[in-house]
Amino acid sequence: MFKILVADDEKSMTEFLEIMLTREGYEVITANSAETAIAMLDNDEVDLVITDMNMPVAGGMAVLKHSTEKNPDVPVLIITAFASTDTAVQAIKTGAYDYITKPFQVDEIKLTIGKALERRSDKAELRRLKDELAQPYNIGDLMGKSEKMLALFSLIRKVASSKSTVLVTGESGTGKELVARAMHYLSPRKEKPLHTINCGAMPEQLLESELFGYQKGAFTGANADKKGLLEHADGGTFFLDEVGEAPLSVQIKMLRVLQEREFRRVGGSKDIKVDIRVVAATNQKLDELIKEGRFREDLYYRLNIITLHIPPLRERKEDIPILAERFMKKFAEQDSRNVTSISSEAMNLLENYYWRGNVRELENVIERAVVLATGNMIDAESLPDDVRFTDLSRSDNLANIPDGGIDLEQTICTIEQGLIKKALGKAHKSKKETARLLNLSLRSLRYKLSKYGIGGSDNDDDE
Repeated sequence: MFKILVADDEKSMTEFLEIMLTREGYEVITANSAETAIAMLDNDEVDLVITDMNMPVAGGMAVLKHSTEKNPDVPVLIITAFASTDTAVQAIKTGAYDYITKPFQVDEIKLTIGKALERRSDKAELRRLKDELAQPYNIGDLMGKSEKMLALFSLIRKVASSKSTVLVTGESGTGKELVARAMHYLSPRKEKPLHTINCGAMPEQLLESELFGYQKGAFTGANADKKGLLEHADGGTFFLDEVGEAPLSVQIKMLRVLQEREFRRVGGSKDIKVDIRVVAATNQKLDELIKEGRFREDLYYRLNIITLHIPPLRERKEDIPILAERFMKKFAEQDSRNVTSISSEAMNLLENYYWRGNVRELENVIERAVVLATGNMIDAESLPDDVRFTDLSRSDNLANIPDGGIDLEQTICTIEQGLIKKALGKAHKSKKETARLLNLSLRSLRYKLSKYGIGGSDNDDDE
């Protein structure tokens, strides 16, 4: 929830803004003087400052200067009487985000506040990204130390500053949108909008109207002109997710956008120019869709100028520990859980699982494990059965050896643990029946159970 500081010596104005902004879902604190506002800024973190320009003693300019010195990322919105707009313009030169003259329209100030907070979020994201770029294994929310990911990070940095269209490929859950975000915030367009649309998430007509907007009367319910997301992204980056799912009618219009950087709204006759950098993503093989007549070949060549491929998680298993620990810290903090580590047995299971859902699946597994952990450590029992009892003898699990290699002895031990646990489950924890299923002596089984810390039934312990 965003927190907004409202400073005005007119009590009726602060009360009005407090009620209006609270209804909009914001947290609001108020001050009836510049001095009080400055003190609040010293003791509280806020996301936006709204201050009247003309207050007794210090005035709004003092609030502006103090806020920008303390945190230049926090936008300051000046409220001023019509007669003092020259002063407000001067305030903008000093660092204010914008100004609104009294009397103002409620919709006007709501819109201005929304844009200011969007810019605040973008600046925070940019600063976070810059901080993470100082780390060798991070670009934004992308993380990895494998050779393949480090090569991808290097390529992202190289292409981020260009205007060329980029096609991001990779399986579902690998983080294609994160690549688009990283490229945007590393580019000269970082201060402009980044807009995203999933081409497979909505029906054809709705997708067209969301992308291109529409003119009043274009269809039933079009009671006013509406800008599409492409117009809103002007100057910034537009991310077309799951572009392989786009209907052919949308593909034709997107081809024109890429060729001419212009389009028409639905029902419109006027060409609209936009300056956008397009990043598209797909988990499908577009060349196969072209053969099936489901994707335009000319659009493919327009999209496929620069291709960035994200490898699946199973091909970069050395990245699993740092990803798992990152997710553990994230969800432990989110749920106020004192979970600080992952046991070696649990990590072995994570590293040897196939991860068909890639990083997204790993994140879900760790979230579950943090919730179910009984102490301050994620152990094997906190992991879902699919991970704990994965059949590592399957060919698809053994076929991919990561560039960093594997620990053969540890992998064999993990396979052995999984088979013993499966046999115990099938034998309802009977050691005698488990030994029979595994063709082991009861003494050998006892040794292995002790070695791996696995329990069984104690009532059939004798040979």
